[in-house]
This record gives sequence, C-alpha cells and structure tokens, in this order.
Amino acid sequence: MDFKDVMDILKAKGYKVTEQRRAIIQSIFKENRYVSAKEILYEVQHRFPGLSFDTIYRNLSILSELELVEEIQFNGEAKYKMSCTEKHHHHLVCTNCGKIIVLPECPMKLLKDFVGDFQVTGHRFEIYGLCKDCQE
Repeated sequence: MDFKDVMDILKAKGYKVTEQRRAIIQSIFKENRYVSAKEILYEVQHRFPGLSFDTIYRNLSILSELELVEEIQFNGEAKYKMSCTEKHHHHLVCTNCGKIIVLPECPMKLLKDFVGDFQVTGHRFEIYGLCKDCQE
C-alpha cells in the first residue's frame, strides 16, 4: 500500500483529504519504524504551526479504524506505523528507536505441534528489543 492507496481509501470512505491529513500520513510513511504522535506533530508542525495533538490523534484514530495504521504500546506510549500489506510476515521491533526488521519466516511453524487441537484463527507476532545502533 502506498500513499495514493491510503488517499483513495480515505476518499472512498467519505473522508476529506486535507493538507494537514496528507502531511500527517506522509510523516508516517516517511519512516520505516513506529512513530509517536509527538514525533508526527513535530514533523508537520513547521508547515502547520496551529496543528494540535487533538488533530493528530483524531487522524490516527481514523487511520486505525480503517486499519491503515498499526498501533503498539512502548512503555505506556502509543506508537504508529503504516499497516503492512505485503505477504504474511512478522517483525523485530526496537523499543528505543522504533526501527522494524522483517522476520524471514513465520514463527507459527515452530508452534504447530504445541497448539495441538487448538484452532488458530489468526496471530500477530513481534519481538521487542534493541537494534544494533541502540545497543551502542
């Protein structure tokens, strides 16, 4: 999914595509990591000095509702990234900088014997820790 796809989905769902909304979405796309609402605000506030946290959170709520962004909690703070639409995969996530590394295989293969007669209907698997840069 790219920026244009997100804009098309918003329009199709009846949402206006304002310059502020575009800037918020672009700031999330710009990073290959989870970002906080504060980081998004700082990124777009130079273009829109009157932009508030309420506007950021309202847009994040809409994007989350439409499953266009994923939300995760790091130390009590919500962070966001654009939803993945690639083939099925999972992530290593740096809890310091939010960097994302795609795992080469699905860990559920390792758990298939463990689940027994439990019918798995879905799963989400992420491993949290520190990336190489943040360890230094």
